[in-house]
Amino acid sequence: MGLLSKSVLPTAEQALEGREESMAVPDQHYVNHQPLRSPFPARLSMIYLGLGCFWGAERLFWQQQGVYTTAVGYAGGFTANPTYEEVCSGGTGHAEVVLVVYDEQVISTGELLKLFWESHDPTQGVQQGNDRGTQYRSAIYTTTDDQLVKAEESKKNYGKALNDGDYGSITTEIRSASEFYYAESYHQQYLAKNPEGYCGLGGTGICMPPSLNK
Repeated sequence: MGLLSKSVLPTAEQALEGREESMAVPDQHYVNHQPLRSPFPARLSMIYLGLGCFWGAERLFWQQQGVYTTAVGYAGGFTANPTYEEVCSGGTGHAEVVLVVYDEQVISTGELLKLFWESHDPTQGVQQGNDRGTQYRSAIYTTTDDQLVKAEESKKNYGKALNDGDYGSITTEIRSASEFYYAESYHQQYLAKNPEGYCGLGGTGICMPPSLNK
């Protein structure tokens, strides 16, 4: 594969080949000690959210009541079981995302989407702040039809709020989830292990209208 631009997604034919071996990760979440891998209790739901660098994004979600567990990884691209270096090269097509496993009886999909929209700038395309590259794109990968509908509705409604605040159009990728690949162990719950580490989260200051948070 020739050298690709980090600002342009590769095609399936251009993407790095990857490997069969999956990434080894800890059995338990560093903070709440719940499992990082499925199977999860049947009552729980899963969604994958990309807000730029996944370190700060994961901390945002593990702090929420009703979130059972979180993990960071790569999704939305082509390369099987990629490494962090491969994702950062722009050659895999993946975004950095957070797996959020949650109890809808405690925290709704709408409440998670409110956190998602308000905690980053979803109008920036293939970057988030000073972090530049396709792996930092805004993304929502859903696991149910209901999540997909709510994600599209929330995009439309938050987009209007952003436009009223003189922001551009939302560039967030929204689609049903394909394969999720766990990131390396040192990335998992990184900011719990390294409290002074880098956090790239930064919202627009535009709030989701209250009636749209359900």
